[in-house]
Amino acid sequence: MTKMYREQDAKPQVLEGKKLAVLGYGSQGRAHALNLRESGYQVALGLRPGGKSWQRAEGDGWEPVSPGEAVVGADLVAILVPDMAQAKLYEDFVAPNLKPGAALLFAHGFNVHFGHIAPPKDTDVIMVAPKSPGDLVRRQYQEGRGVPCLVAVHQNPTGEAFDRALAYAHGLGGTRAGVLETNFAEETETDLFGEQAVLCGGVTELIRYGYETLVEAGYQPEAAYFECLHELKLIVDLIYEGGFTKMHEFVSETAKYGDLTRGPRVVDPSVKENMKEILTEIQSGTFAKEWAEENKAGLPKYRELLQSDLEHPIEEVGQRLRNAMSWIRPRLEEAK
Repeated sequence: MTKMYREQDAKPQVLEGKKLAVLGYGSQGRAHALNLRESGYQVALGLRPGGKSWQRAEGDGWEPVSPGEAVVGADLVAILVPDMAQAKLYEDFVAPNLKPGAALLFAHGFNVHFGHIAPPKDTDVIMVAPKSPGDLVRRQYQEGRGVPCLVAVHQNPTGEAFDRALAYAHGLGGTRAGVLETNFAEETETDLFGEQAVLCGGVTELIRYGYETLVEAGYQPEAAYFECLHELKLIVDLIYEGGFTKMHEFVSETAKYGDLTRGPRVVDPSVKENMKEILTEIQSGTFAKEWAEENKAGLPKYRELLQSDLEHPIEEVGQRLRNAMSWIRPRLEEAK
């Protein structure tokens, strides 16, 4: 059985009294910075002056500085800006100011694994990837709990790379839930695959086709929305809490029979073949190259596809129905 590292395995002293530079204050950056600070670590927050993140950070009690200033003298630099912004941030602000023997930390292995960032050989290169959105990383920490994390070591010239990564995960609250060791290739490739084939791409396409099938057959759009989107959360929550076993325990016998006999007709073996093709594109670097070229071109295809998603009829129906759901409204207002 794979070892899960817990609180007793961490050596927080390897980061105590050290300067940790956190670059970025988005979903993960904010959670990392606040959790690390409240765990007693010395954190310098590096942000683009004058941006929205700068203002939000000041509201959270930070005195942010420019990215370059944050990196100067830092013993660990956490790069937590979006993937496609990381290479330029590294080139402009991190590389010129990174001190020898420092550690470079990522929350996703994309740029290191695909060679967009090539750190110097005297630098520890590590990863700590919480397996949840930043908001949940923060909330669980505040409640005295944590979310599971993945840790990985890409370079270890100091001999302390793993201990540094585990101490950082400990500061996030990750060792309360459990920390699993992986490597940059496995984390990057499985993460991209999960997003594309199941969690985002797969789920949204399944919802879209289910909704369209019912509406085109003459059923009310509202009924189609409830059956194909709204109730998905109920099923996902059951699976999240107890796997397929709990889902089968709490749905009707009719639902179970339909699941077991009709599900394989919808998601048939050809879907697995498509998934294998997507995984091959990820492993070969084809997807990473395509995404980098799309960014250089100004995101024309991305914007067109995104707009098509946002303009789908299910969005108008869903917005209208959600406005009547009192238990959802507070979350929607908080997200604005």
